[in-house]
Amino acid sequence: MPTVIHLVDDDASFRKAISRLLHAFGFEVAAYGSARELLEQLAKPTEPSCILLDVQIPGLTGPELQDRLIALGYELPVIFLTGHGDIPMSVQAIKAGAEDFLTKPVTSEVLYKAIVRALTRHRLLLEQKQKLKSLQDLVCALTPREREVFELVVQGRLNKQIAFQLGATERTIKAHRHKIMEKVRAGSLAELVVIAERLGIIANGNAATGASMNDGLRTVPKDN
Repeated sequence: MPTVIHLVDDDASFRKAISRLLHAFGFEVAAYGSARELLEQLAKPTEPSCILLDVQIPGLTGPELQDRLIALGYELPVIFLTGHGDIPMSVQAIKAGAEDFLTKPVTSEVLYKAIVRALTRHRLLLEQKQKLKSLQDLVCALTPREREVFELVVQGRLNKQIAFQLGATERTIKAHRHKIMEKVRAGSLAELVVIAERLGIIANGNAATGASMNDGLRTVPKDN
């Protein structure tokens, strides 16, 4: 599927010229004359994409639209296009997460390179989100008791401590622990902890510690 570039500019002749250029680059183009048009039509992307956004547009300005998109949960990289070299505005836009701030007229080479950088960043972001979703699905497949054991294991609790807390035998906890490692496809306690950190189940610095974290063995860790 061709990559779609979203172009927001109230100048019809500029939209037409840039659209032709983007088509020549091999991109599909969705053009809008205002921020409202974009907000009404923009869907959450499943493929790498970006927004070319004029600073001065009817209704919401470019920076205001950027803020609105962030508030709505859109993570599309934004490349600002402006006819005025406003340094304070460019600094503010970059701090707010804009990919680039280009001054019109922009050369095809500069524009192309900016778009490629934006698409590369968005591709990495989508890949990271997909990996996170896969981890979430694996953890969601745990039974309620396995989830309890999982959370205690990554906090550094020993099998006997978990068994006492949950009113189970140590042998049962070991069995749960082994099953958990299989289900979330973790080869070590260290990997299990990384998964828990990525999913926000534990915070960095609150993870399990000790020799079992660094033993380098791809086996289910045993209690000390």
